[in-house]
Amino acid sequence: MAILDRYLQQQASQDLRNYVAAVFVAVNNSVLNSSGQKQIIGFYSVSSTSVDARDFPLEITKKLPKYPILPATLIGRLAIATQYQKKGWGRLLLYAALQLALANEVASMAVIVDAKDERAVFFYGQYGFLAFPDQPYRLYLPMKTIARMLS
Repeated sequence: MAILDRYLQQQASQDLRNYVAAVFVAVNNSVLNSSGQKQIIGFYSVSSTSVDARDFPLEITKKLPKYPILPATLIGRLAIATQYQKKGWGRLLLYAALQLALANEVASMAVIVDAKDERAVFFYGQYGFLAFPDQPYRLYLPMKTIARMLS
């Protein structure tokens, strides 16, 4: 997958070095690629973000303090190598990212993803992510929902 390779080869180290995102990679320890390195199964990146409180539906914000900006965790990228797709790795890496967000000591009221297409919207929707009212490809999952999912 060219996008996966390009991000890991060109951007991930810059994101880490500049404290823009944390990148986590799953590898297959028993399979080496043509360069003799462990084969990459997939990866995800996470970072802190903030969201205008008015972007959320009223049923979410009515129970929160009236802050204009709310803290969230962004899953910036989540990708699975082609040969590992449809084998549960997407779910596994998504749950790892959600667990990381939940365990983080920095406040975050939701996990946010920016889906690249309808297929990604469907994938995240299977796990309870909801679209922002005016942004159908920007999805969120409240941290309270994540806590229930992972308990």
